[in-house]
Amino acid sequence: MDGNQMPGLEGCPINHGGNTSMEKPVTKWWPKTLNIDILHQHGARTNPMDPDYNHRDAVKGLDYHAVRADVHALMTESQDWWPADWGHYGGLMIRLAWHSAGTYRTTDGRGGGGGGNIRFAPLNSWPDNASLDKARRLLWPIKKKYGNPLSWADLILLSGTIAYGSMGLKTFGFGFGREDIWGPETDVYWGAEEQWLAPSENRYDNLEDASTLNNPLAATHMGLIYVNPEGVNGVPDPAKTAAHVRETFSRMAMNDEETAALTCGGHTVGKAHGGGAHDQIGAEPEGGELFEQGMGWSNPGLKGKAEDVFTSGLEGAWTKNPTQWDMGYFEYLFNWNWELKKSTAGAWQWQPIDMPTEEMPVNSSDPSKHQVPIMTDADMAMKIDPIYNEICQKFMADPKYFADTFSRAWFKLTHRDMGPRANYYGPYVPVEDLIWQDPVPTGSINYDISAVKAKIASSGLTEIEMITTAWDSARTFRSSDKRGGANGARIRLAPQKNWIGNEPKRLTKVLGILEPIAAETGASIADTIVLGGVVGLEIVIKKSGHSITIPFTPGRGDADENMTDTESFNVLEPFADGFRNFQKTDYAVSSEEMLLDRSQLMGLTASEMTVLIGAMRVLGTNHDGNDFGVFTDRKGQLTTDFFVNLTDMGNTWHPLDDGTYELRDRQTDAIKWKATSADLVFGSNSILRSYAEFYAQDDNQVKFVKDFVAAWTKVMNADRFDLFA
Repeated sequence: MDGNQMPGLEGCPINHGGNTSMEKPVTKWWPKTLNIDILHQHGARTNPMDPDYNHRDAVKGLDYHAVRADVHALMTESQDWWPADWGHYGGLMIRLAWHSAGTYRTTDGRGGGGGGNIRFAPLNSWPDNASLDKARRLLWPIKKKYGNPLSWADLILLSGTIAYGSMGLKTFGFGFGREDIWGPETDVYWGAEEQWLAPSENRYDNLEDASTLNNPLAATHMGLIYVNPEGVNGVPDPAKTAAHVRETFSRMAMNDEETAALTCGGHTVGKAHGGGAHDQIGAEPEGGELFEQGMGWSNPGLKGKAEDVFTSGLEGAWTKNPTQWDMGYFEYLFNWNWELKKSTAGAWQWQPIDMPTEEMPVNSSDPSKHQVPIMTDADMAMKIDPIYNEICQKFMADPKYFADTFSRAWFKLTHRDMGPRANYYGPYVPVEDLIWQDPVPTGSINYDISAVKAKIASSGLTEIEMITTAWDSARTFRSSDKRGGANGARIRLAPQKNWIGNEPKRLTKVLGILEPIAAETGASIADTIVLGGVVGLEIVIKKSGHSITIPFTPGRGDADENMTDTESFNVLEPFADGFRNFQKTDYAVSSEEMLLDRSQLMGLTASEMTVLIGAMRVLGTNHDGNDFGVFTDRKGQLTTDFFVNLTDMGNTWHPLDDGTYELRDRQTDAIKWKATSADLVFGSNSILRSYAEFYAQDDNQVKFVKDFVAAWTKVMNADRFDLFA
């Protein structure tokens, strides 16, 4: 046996796991290892675009009207390999768009259709997404034709919007501008279950109380977008289902009226498919054979007829005219009594009692036949639940109001994770500012920046007060749904001004000084807060013996209460901020894991996270002035002491009973410093230690300052979408 060959693989020329993937990843061998990869999941290694490719510039040159015309034409061009219901692909494309966008959840802003994540595992193979691979293949010729300016993310969501328009709904609008990702979003936690559609008890503290659904989850089962269409845990009970629908949709940013509109409007068109039985359907795309080329759920019974398609196992349409936007859904739901039946594929569904054949929709393949309509348990919840029932009555009394409410809710569903309107492109973008877009007025750039800085410097504020206030204002930014950040200065509004992590007493003092300066100089409060951080940093950098100017770009605006959906900002509260060694209380998740999560949401790389931690520790910016991780005798100066002392083998670390640590001198055993796990992980994790050692080198002191300034500026500008518009 050759020296490079593994035992038992004689004759095999492949170094198994060495060239493609590890047969057992590091985190499987050592489960406590912090997985840094999520900070680099969409880096240059995966992106095939040229380094200078700018999608915002590219999308501006897209022929929007031609794309719209081509997608509209596709709707009625049925193909035998995947036949359209009643000759119209509208229902299929709506489902594709819905299931792409519908993974969004407010808790961490992750999920959603903004990057085209439904192209990749696990989403492309979720049971709830059965046969949506066909919808994307139908769209491929259009994507191929228009190329890079038309992202998959835009095309998928556009297809659903155009589908509604082609069936008679006046849609609210559409914004282009989403940029595709090139691999699955590994940072999204979909649940701990290891089997599809595992019992709901796995993700609830108490299944009888829908509000106990474990955060940050929104769907009721692993592999579903929303709720089980057959009922909670597959047991029909519309009243119980209503409670879970309400909780799930609220976690996806929808109120009761929006939820009812989406449920009713979503089932106003299209149908459910149960042609055949589960055991006749092939594997999902990721489980298929090579020759299937990523096409999953093969159906041997499909012979070019839409009636033979299988997706959910439920079978039937919700309205008499499933390719038309009308009030037929309500007419069926409220004008008929319904009873439980099993579909031909064995799924629970509700069917009307004694409905005449002529009142039923025609068969999706053969117009000479009629087929019994259906309702899911969630549909019946609209009738049984008193709140949803009242909303539906309002819709039925005013069809125009229903159409408008639905079109606005659909627009929100498909755009919620795009952030402010500055990220929207194209001629179909609505003029109206919507409060869920977190609107911010344009700020002034016509003021004397040096004069503002001079006033801040002579204001009596300490450098730490300036720096921490700027940080707290900017750190709320989430790259997941582009919410939060310093623009708008919402740190001075409820609820942010009261968050314990923002040190309300200190914040009130600082704002009381900075707001008059802003008023005197014509600068926005948002700019003035960020400039305060600039002034503070430039002072400490100069004290540290370095000379560097902190970049600053004016133009931030100031939002007010009328522009702020106060309740929706509660989810942005930092319950932990490792950069300031703050943690509101003890959590099941470790401090270092929460630091990693916040860093990823802020869009930071591992090296940027590292340099920010090292700088902010020695500057003394910790929450409430705590000394954890301040490994320096020169507190307040921008030095590399955090890294030097962390990696110094003359020190030893010792755990304490309260979960913190103390550093002692190896020779004298004298206590020198104390730390949290969010500090020590930069010495214990092999990847983070490599960065710590890099900045501890004698020749990298100047680079450390430059890298810190670059990372700081990135955080301050993370929400400046106006700079890229």
